[in-house]
Amino acid sequence: MKKSLALMFVAFQCLQMNAQNVAATITTKQTDPKMQWWKDAKFGMFIHWGIYAQAAGKWENKTTYGEWLMHQAKVPRATYAGLAKQFNPTQFNAEEWVKLAKAAGQKYMVFTTKHHDGFAMYKTAASKYNVVDATPFKRDVVKELADACRKYDMKLGFYYSQAQDWYHPGGAVSGGKEWDSTHLGSMMQYIDSIALPQVKEILKNYGDVAVLWWDTPSNMTKEMCQKLANELKAYPNLISNNRLGAGMGGDLETPEQFIPATGFPGRNWEVCMTMNGHWGYNAFDDRWKSTKDLLQKLIDIVSKGGNFLLNVGPNQYGVIPEVCQQNLREIGDWLQLNGESIYGTTGSPFPYLSFGRATRKGQTIYLHVFDYPKNGQITVPLDNKISKAYLLADKKTPLHITKGKGNSTIAIPPYAPDRVASVIAVEFEGEPKVLPIPTKGKIALVSSLDSTTKIAALTDGEPNTKWLAKKGEKTASVEIDLGQVHRIGSMALIELWHPWSNVKQSHDLQYWNGQAWISIVKSTTDGTGCTEQFTPVLAQKFRLLLENANTTPGLGELILYRGE
Repeated sequence: MKKSLALMFVAFQCLQMNAQNVAATITTKQTDPKMQWWKDAKFGMFIHWGIYAQAAGKWENKTTYGEWLMHQAKVPRATYAGLAKQFNPTQFNAEEWVKLAKAAGQKYMVFTTKHHDGFAMYKTAASKYNVVDATPFKRDVVKELADACRKYDMKLGFYYSQAQDWYHPGGAVSGGKEWDSTHLGSMMQYIDSIALPQVKEILKNYGDVAVLWWDTPSNMTKEMCQKLANELKAYPNLISNNRLGAGMGGDLETPEQFIPATGFPGRNWEVCMTMNGHWGYNAFDDRWKSTKDLLQKLIDIVSKGGNFLLNVGPNQYGVIPEVCQQNLREIGDWLQLNGESIYGTTGSPFPYLSFGRATRKGQTIYLHVFDYPKNGQITVPLDNKISKAYLLADKKTPLHITKGKGNSTIAIPPYAPDRVASVIAVEFEGEPKVLPIPTKGKIALVSSLDSTTKIAALTDGEPNTKWLAKKGEKTASVEIDLGQVHRIGSMALIELWHPWSNVKQSHDLQYWNGQAWISIVKSTTDGTGCTEQFTPVLAQKFRLLLENANTTPGLGELILYRGE
């Protein structure tokens, strides 16, 4: 994964990843039968574990490291290899890990068989630099985890760093700057002697592998990628992500550390995210996300049609940190009661809901209420007949429904039945009838346009297309005429960068009141987009002012939603 603390050289890798995402035309359709279990699962556990855990985040006088320790601290190969000699996680228990995932309601696990430091967490014939041959532990972690997953009926996937390898000569280095001359070598030779045989091993030696998760395709050529891709042909049910490289695409889009405002419509996608600020174990990082935050993120992602791959970083003893365990068990408690509204569902039929999110399963829509209304009513912007509504926690008690023009109002209890997300099931007839997004298909006026992009990209509903102002500009504006007056209550922006890109873009949304532009909401993002809710305004014309001190202003999509 990307390192936890952003450094400037990652901008190059970010651009490479963006180019890959845009060029990724070889994608698996959502209707492909092999994807069905994954689409139903919704929630998985990512596990970043390697000899970097031995350092516990500290090297010399700094305590900011994780799985990128070797790269960030520029540790020589021989010195870093010394961690392997200390690594003896005798408290590791694969069955306990799998039981925790099941208690959390997670349906699959993805484990780091080899990260960028080149250390294999299984017995490999391609290199002695592995957990069996190079540590006092001498146990095959991957085998034990695979056995436990089979025992408890848990799907297992493998992460494999195919390009970056800071230990084996010839492996790629993000940013291209070597700090140890003994690492120099041919990358093609590295692919042939390390990456290719190790991919063959993990696919062949550990039973049915559900997912192969590539990462950071630095310097990967088409030829290198094809060699690895050829190995997947013998496994037609294997799911692989879009990070192999050279524009080859994959079965999954993989937004990292953020939730796209609209997801990836029509595609399979999965958000991977840490529970604190690091992927690998850091004993000094206490920036833990709360259970409420993580659970609402899961619901948000599922409502947009995606999956959530939530990471844990076990410590040097092989134990998943207690705070992770507590959060996961609490999420599992909620799913035990409300899992019907998550597993096997499709995305929300509504463009946006001010009070929370929604999912759908057949003729039932599940409303996940984050902000419980004080007036005891929920307005559902659905023009269909609602035959029945009830709290998922109390199916026997029907809720009163009042049909309105283009919507229905449901009377709910005066108290919130759940402190995180109260779920209301709504049974309806026919296909959902909802009003379209006011900005969809409208042609914007922009202050300037880079010749490589299109104005229509702003409102085409496709997050991977983009509009950019002319190169060198730091400010820009986008104006949209909705054609008639609408009651607008929220805005979503899809932006073009990653959390580690060091890009901050400010926005000022305004409306025209007939005489002047009036500011509605101002915000600054990290370049990954945002959704802003505000007091609804009645207007026909809207303008967005952008300022970007780091690079040319741009957007993938500008969406204005109706106010309820």
